[in-house]
Amino acid sequence: MVVAAIDGAAPDAELFSKAATIMGSPKESSPRRRARGAALQVLYEVDATGHAMELSLGWVLEQADLDDANQAFVRDVVTKVQQNLKQLDGEIQKYAPAWPVEQLSLVDRNILRMAIYEMQVAKDAPVKVIINEAVELARTFGSEGSQRFVNGVLGTLAKAAPGPAEEKDETP
Repeated sequence: MVVAAIDGAAPDAELFSKAATIMGSPKESSPRRRARGAALQVLYEVDATGHAMELSLGWVLEQADLDDANQAFVRDVVTKVQQNLKQLDGEIQKYAPAWPVEQLSLVDRNILRMAIYEMQVAKDAPVKVIINEAVELARTFGSEGSQRFVNGVLGTLAKAAPGPAEEKDETP
């Protein structure tokens, strides 16, 4: 993997190490899971370093082995999350009131932002799938308690406001 500085800043070794793991090999995970990992990498980098979203997005997509549909998914998620940060952070604060959003780990915060965007705005996957994918990202890249925290916040949100994606997933 080629590591280049963005905006003249020195590359963050830990960030790029996580990037390689997130994007993984095509045989390790589904294309959509790799796309979510790539989106997380961009959001993490922008949040951690203040790099321009378009530059980070371009670099990640160049490195990722994603088809056109999944590249479009990454672009959409990253762009919409960045455009709706205040609303998404408000939802996080609503369902995790004991944890100020700015004090959450970068990984947890950005996983929650992505998942809440998918659950409340995109609605192109069942809520259970979105929560499972978020928990998997938290398990892989978060701290010891991340997966429980992410699952708890998203589970509470899903119970409070089940959307059409949740209703379609239920069987009689």
